[in-house]
Amino acid sequence: MNSGQTKTDRWLNISKARRWLRIAALVLAAICLVLAVFNLSPKPPLSSHYPKSTAIYAKHGELLRLTLASDGQFRLWTPLRQIPAHARTAALLYEDRWFYRHPGVNPWALARAAWATLASSGRQGGSTITMQLSRQLYRVDRRSYLGKLSQIALALWLELRYSKDEILEAYLNGVSYGGNIVGIGAASRIYFHKPAAELNLIESLTLAVIPQNPARRVPAHGRLPPALLAARNRLWQSWIAEFPEDSRFANDLALPLPVYSRSELAFEAPHLTDLLLQRCAGAETIHSSLHLNVQKSLERSLRNYLAVNRGKGIQNAAALLIDADTMQVRALVGSADYRNAAIDGQVNGALAKRSPGSTLKPFVYALALDQGLVHPRTILADLPTAFGPYSPENFDGRFEGPITVQDALIRSRNVPAVVTAAKLSGPTLYQFLQRAGVGRLQGEQHYGLSLALGGGEVTMEELAELYALLVNQGMSKRLDYCGARSETGPLPLLSSAAAFITLDMLKHNPRPDSKRPDRPDTAWKTGTSWGFRDAWSVGVVGRHVLVVWVGNFDGAKNPALIGGKAAAPLFFSIIDSLRSQRLLNGLDDPIPAFTPEAVAEVEVCAASGDLPNADCPVRAKTWFIPGKSPIKTSTLHRAVYLDPETGNIVCPNTANSRKEIVEFWDSEMLRLFEQAGMPRRPPPHLPDCYRNPEGLGDAPRIVSPSRAGTYALRLGKASTLPLKANTTASDSVYWFANQSFIAKTAPAEAYSWQPSHPGRYLISAVDAEGRSASTEIQVELAP
Repeated sequence: MNSGQTKTDRWLNISKARRWLRIAALVLAAICLVLAVFNLSPKPPLSSHYPKSTAIYAKHGELLRLTLASDGQFRLWTPLRQIPAHARTAALLYEDRWFYRHPGVNPWALARAAWATLASSGRQGGSTITMQLSRQLYRVDRRSYLGKLSQIALALWLELRYSKDEILEAYLNGVSYGGNIVGIGAASRIYFHKPAAELNLIESLTLAVIPQNPARRVPAHGRLPPALLAARNRLWQSWIAEFPEDSRFANDLALPLPVYSRSELAFEAPHLTDLLLQRCAGAETIHSSLHLNVQKSLERSLRNYLAVNRGKGIQNAAALLIDADTMQVRALVGSADYRNAAIDGQVNGALAKRSPGSTLKPFVYALALDQGLVHPRTILADLPTAFGPYSPENFDGRFEGPITVQDALIRSRNVPAVVTAAKLSGPTLYQFLQRAGVGRLQGEQHYGLSLALGGGEVTMEELAELYALLVNQGMSKRLDYCGARSETGPLPLLSSAAAFITLDMLKHNPRPDSKRPDRPDTAWKTGTSWGFRDAWSVGVVGRHVLVVWVGNFDGAKNPALIGGKAAAPLFFSIIDSLRSQRLLNGLDDPIPAFTPEAVAEVEVCAASGDLPNADCPVRAKTWFIPGKSPIKTSTLHRAVYLDPETGNIVCPNTANSRKEIVEFWDSEMLRLFEQAGMPRRPPPHLPDCYRNPEGLGDAPRIVSPSRAGTYALRLGKASTLPLKANTTASDSVYWFANQSFIAKTAPAEAYSWQPSHPGRYLISAVDAEGRSASTEIQVELAP
């Protein structure tokens, strides 16, 4: 019987063991399943629990600005891999040296803390880093026993879901380092003006002891408080015990440690950082293209300039510098003083729409080059000219008479620019600006021809993009503040030949101080808005574009606000300062830096701008676009023979006659020279022996209508169109409309013609020799 009971007991024991094994296996499987569910179920990164500051950096990594997070804290999230090993180790050694060996709770530390609390009637911490993190994340009240239990449970829960490295990273980024400075990234930037990755051992030990008692240990007034020093010394002893080889840093520990305060936090390039915060809303990190040393140089130049010129009522200025190759912004000063409310200092001048004055003239001539209307030595007429009710005047109130395109551009003559703009077709200046991205333009009719003289409004950004277009061989590109690739590719707006020639003309513009072109090259232009409200200077320096504006944001008038006198000196002081400091590469590069295959250099007659004939006495070189630039053989200079006794012109084979070169200017040009104070002799009457097919002179040149196109006449008004033509060797011009005779005029005399009905008209001008010129126009009636 005993034997049977023994077998029964043995069988029962085996059954119980098997049952417990099954239960244990089920429990283990359940635990594994729970762990798998925790690890595989979606979980937000710990960083998502924290509002973050936005950090804006310069091109070379300098901090420009650190904003407050939405909860009013400075919190700069720093990945664990960017926190030095000694900074991580110091935090673990001081807060939780068993961190990587416990499951989130250290029972021994909790028991020791409980005993010490009961024995001393006080409190002693026993929280692990994971427990502290749970308190950060879930706002647990640790002062109550229930709160402590909740903290322990949440710590275990965190350990189940996240790795040790994730927990340590979150702790170091979420712990307080005093006041509203949260996380090691923000603390490093504020206290030591460096990223956490560059912390040395002494700095890491200093930061490690602050979170345990930030109220007493936070650095203040550039000094470390005694409580911080004492805590750091205790940590140092623990460190040496663990890493005796680091005792070589003991002398460094004894040295004063430079620290900074929140009031000394970087706040550089405020207009730029304001702009980036608007355009990159929500970004935690913004890496700008700004060159901080260049930015500071521009700011100094503006301050010094305004200090010297404040007596003239000049109170504000702005500047923008870009690298035209990359279209990256290297410096932006939106106003002279961001904190000065009296000048509206927080307004960003780079974004303000202002009248550009004459700074758009280079693009009038660039378009004319592309449309085959001119080349640099084409002779233009600077004389009183009316376009209906619009009569442009030059800034100085004078007229120069005949002037080359290059001189008209660098001397900023208004009338030749408007006359040239009137001849543009496909595209006009307005259409060009639209395609170039100039925003908020009104209709083309609103501006008329005044657009060439600054009748519209542009921003500094838009001007910088326009001048960069010349550097980039006619390709339009958008500005880039952050080094990001543009969503839209380059847009061809000018030929590389026109861009090249325009830059070459601009580099002959003399400096305001030396009255000579800048060396190294600077291709630049000034502008003055109507009413003396804005003074501009903009140009190309090597591969960079600099835009300078001087004025007042309230639009107040000031006679001192003249581009050449107010903006140009500041423009060149910036360039000279940058060159002397050698802050930017490429400022001394030649301009233009490219020579297109589509351009050629030709010799022309200096006086006429045409190819020299055998009689041209003075010749000059000019750039020319083959197949596009207007070119013909000059007929201005002609050889005649004079009787030595009477001085009369005689036939070439007359005995004892002497040869003389005579200028045959047309009637209009003769009048121009006379108005300019440089009278010319009228062309002499030639004997019949000079009149051969090669020497009959030029056909009449129609001055008005200035170009083929559509002309609108007002209903109910006696509207007329002026007809005017020049001729070189005739005293009469006969006008025809669709072969119907209209009138007879003298050369350069205007006749007011009133069309009988709307429609298409072929307008012809015929001189007494039968030579003619024609242009076709469309007449419409407008209400």
